[in-house]
Amino acid sequence: MRESERIRCVILRGGTSKGVYLLENDLPPDPEVRDRVILTIYGSPDARQINGLGGADSLTSKLAIIKRSARSDADVDYTFGQVSITSPLVDYKGNCGNISSGVGPFAIDEGLVNAVEPVTIVKIYNTNTKKIIIAEVPVKDGKAVTKGDYAIDGVPGTGARIVLNFMDSGGAITGKLLPTGNLKDEITLANGINLTISIVDAANPVVFFKAADLGLLGTELPEEFNSNLKLLKLVEEVRSIAAEMIGLAGRGEASCKSPAVPKVAFVAPPREYITSSGRVVKADEIDLVARTMSMQKMHKAYAVTGGICTSTAAKLAGTVVNEVVAPRAKEGKEIRLGHPSGILEFEIEISYESNKPTLGKAAVARTARRIMDGYAYVPYEIFWPQG
Repeated sequence: MRESERIRCVILRGGTSKGVYLLENDLPPDPEVRDRVILTIYGSPDARQINGLGGADSLTSKLAIIKRSARSDADVDYTFGQVSITSPLVDYKGNCGNISSGVGPFAIDEGLVNAVEPVTIVKIYNTNTKKIIIAEVPVKDGKAVTKGDYAIDGVPGTGARIVLNFMDSGGAITGKLLPTGNLKDEITLANGINLTISIVDAANPVVFFKAADLGLLGTELPEEFNSNLKLLKLVEEVRSIAAEMIGLAGRGEASCKSPAVPKVAFVAPPREYITSSGRVVKADEIDLVARTMSMQKMHKAYAVTGGICTSTAAKLAGTVVNEVVAPRAKEGKEIRLGHPSGILEFEIEISYESNKPTLGKAAVARTARRIMDGYAYVPYEIFWPQG
């Protein structure tokens, strides 16, 4: 009997995340077997993921499953998965914008999309959100270009600039830009604290609160924040309450049943701060400071889908985000978000019909790089367990 099966895979950095990119046809069709295979590829559950390709960090334990699309409005279908490090779980509830930035280059290099110089437009259908993402990918000699002069904070060096436009991304998971119907809601935490929140669903649902309302500055850094178990628990409680409010999981179940969605973020007015790398970000370089979580730990940079949602919330008068964002950002299309690694910029367009907001354009630039390709070896019994 063979000891293992080979699964073709690519390890690819997309934005400030890294993941394993797989072709759907190379995976077992049965969802339960498929997820067992994926968990084995990553070496999960294990805090070090020592027996697999995972990087022992939520930002490097991400998954993209891709196939040629049968849809008339898309070139490829793409499913995102957040692979848990500590539990035997692959969370498919939301999308990841950083991993999305690698889908276009992957599709071109794998021959799923015809390469057109100098820029190939790749139409991506994200199955998690049931939305279209348009990627503009630089191409040369039939392959996606990796080298370039575009830099993103949180990634060393520079790369080729990939533009992503998340089309009609309002209500990506819940079907509503404002899932509760309100710009703001009031919740009460277990310790008796009353907290004002805003829940917005754009590219992914996010629950926001003002940093100051929990005694925070908004400029905290991951190493400091993640060592404070009391704060981690408090922020996760906010996320869990929001999950219950929008019907994704019960209040006591969100951490295990929906650990990645909704996202949670706290925001504050622009102020000078020092990034994790020691760089000084000045107040006039940004429109707000924000911190978000990734699998119950502070994100080392900022999730792209979370950034789209944050920027959208900043444009919606009456949300807690809009109340802290710089006045200039309320007028124009650009939002500059200060995060632990630096600055993330978005272009957001919102229109109104009968006083109802609709999110039109939601664009961001990223870089991506194929790191390796080859085969992952999965023990034979994972496909066909004995007994």
